[in-house]
Amino acid sequence: MSQHQPTSTSGGRRLVLASASPRRQELLREAGYEFAVQPADIDESTAPPHLLPAELARFLAISKANAVAAQFPNDFVLGADTVVAFGDRPLGKPADPEEARRMLALLSGTTHVVITAVTLMCRAVDLQQTRTVMSAVRMRPLLPLEVDAYVASRQWEGKAGGYGIQDQDPFVTRMSGSLSNIVGLPMEAVKEMLAGVGVEGKTAS
Repeated sequence: MSQHQPTSTSGGRRLVLASASPRRQELLREAGYEFAVQPADIDESTAPPHLLPAELARFLAISKANAVAAQFPNDFVLGADTVVAFGDRPLGKPADPEEARRMLALLSGTTHVVITAVTLMCRAVDLQQTRTVMSAVRMRPLLPLEVDAYVASRQWEGKAGGYGIQDQDPFVTRMSGSLSNIVGLPMEAVKEMLAGVGVEGKTAS
């Protein structure tokens, strides 16, 4: 468990984020939530083959929440997974620089869809909710030298599709839908899900 030690929430239950993503943690903090961090220790490569991008994001979000809820059955566990969809092809996190380079070359000059699935789980009250949010992103054509420079910067690490919209030069010319979804956690949906179980951010309006 990370250094976050939140006060109890609804019914004395804490909120636990099943993710090591600094971007997801920042989004929750900015929204005023108190939460603990317990990354889910799952092997994402064991997901069933041939899943469509939205199905893959949903499967992994549920798997992450399940893994952490087993350790903290009395708390509200929030799991999430983001997948970039190039048509019916899911693009997750690149395993190495070469894969990041291939993903960026594939997405260059295209419109693609960023899909995040979010699962809220609490075993003590038999709660499991999952929502899937989609946003469209247009990426400008990239020169090979631009791809090489970005890959060398290592900003692609841990990011679905090999890039982050919050990066200094994210290559994005246009987007529609939830910006926080593209970053990795659709806060509009998350706030509704948490409010439904009595968990509110301190700065929530």
